[in-house]
Amino acid sequence: MRDVAALAGVSLATVSRVVNGDLRVDPEMAQRVTDAVALLGYRHDLTASSLRRADRGSASIGLVVEDVANPFFAAVHRGIEDVARRHRVLVLTGSSDEHPPRERELTEALIARSVDGLIVSPVPGDQSHLARERALGVEIVCVDRPARLFSADAVVSDNVGGARAAVDQLLARGHRRIAYIGDRPELFTSQQRLAGYRRALGDHGVAEDPALVRHTEPRGANGDGIARALLAAGDPPTALFTAQNLITIGAVKALHDLGHQHRIAHVGFDDVPLAEVVEPAITVVAQDPRAIGTRAAELLFERLSGHDGPPRQVVIPVALIVRGSGELPPP
Repeated sequence: MRDVAALAGVSLATVSRVVNGDLRVDPEMAQRVTDAVALLGYRHDLTASSLRRADRGSASIGLVVEDVANPFFAAVHRGIEDVARRHRVLVLTGSSDEHPPRERELTEALIARSVDGLIVSPVPGDQSHLARERALGVEIVCVDRPARLFSADAVVSDNVGGARAAVDQLLARGHRRIAYIGDRPELFTSQQRLAGYRRALGDHGVAEDPALVRHTEPRGANGDGIARALLAAGDPPTALFTAQNLITIGAVKALHDLGHQHRIAHVGFDDVPLAEVVEPAITVVAQDPRAIGTRAAELLFERLSGHDGPPRQVVIPVALIVRGSGELPPP
């Protein structure tokens, strides 16, 4: 920084203000500093800066999600990143793989790197260990699911309302044997979507058949096989409601492999890539994962700016997108 100041003909304090984004610096002087930075190849040392700051902030936040490869969480990440960038903050991200020890390991590793806050998609189980992190001054917001045994701001989709809309769509076409294929039952999102499925059936006076309610392995790994087994049963469903994006992809594969794509109606929860390309195109309840990430990041930065009110839960609306697969009548 001294070299930059000498080359630009300004004080060390001016260089500091420019590299830290202070817009009050005279534009001509700021340009001289910027030119000197480029000429000398100077890079701002954020670690050193954080040691000098009274709050020891690191200009970074941590994000822990189920799997960064899942398109849903990739979009959540992008929403968080957009907000963080406006605050000149970096996002450090890891995948918990829905494994409690891995979640704890990641949160501890991020805290050890002095992140200013955490956004976490909680794994099934107990998040009380996060109380220790908050006691250390780290603000925490939950995304997609609320925490258990730990109170924090959370941003979630309208899971119950979306599932009701999906099943209502099938019931309106005359279906009464509607199968539910969901993620693991211990997941908050799975519980909420199953509740919406049941509520829709109840609203129309349709009795639930337990044989039509199935749950997959983690990440919908056997969604294809479950759909095949349901359709091969003696009294198969006339429609499928798949309650997670990766399960939807597996069910579509099964329907096409069996040649049932024009016989069995299908609505998925959460949009999937190429949903409009297959025939028939897939009717879905679309979440807005980018909006979920954006709102979670906004809540976190509000906390980092001093908001100390009670925990908030924000519900992001979903939308039924009619494309054809969910509008097929019973065979």
